[in-house]
Amino acid sequence: MQKAMEMLKNQNVSFDFNDYKKSGISPEKINQWFSQENWEKFINKNGTTYKKLSDEEKAAVTNAASAKALMLKYNSLIKRPILEYNNRLIIGLDDTVYITLK
Repeated sequence: MQKAMEMLKNQNVSFDFNDYKKSGISPEKINQWFSQENWEKFINKNGTTYKKLSDEEKAAVTNAASAKALMLKYNSLIKRPILEYNNRLIIGLDDTVYITLK
């Protein structure tokens, strides 16, 4: 997150930061994201939270509804950063994309 915010500042791109791990996320926001991108892109499978899930919990995530339920239960499962920019989503940190933002 720090690197993403620094890159945005360096590009003079203003942003609002929402720390979903602390403040949570609404079901409506997740629905909005899922309407733009496949739900699988939003689950951070490399993170500690995902790795600590039981095999049953992992296996139960088979569609958007089950992914949303798990994301609401465990906010830290959400891949970060998620940048909403000019009506599109940029999921994860991609240096080549971030440096082109104006």
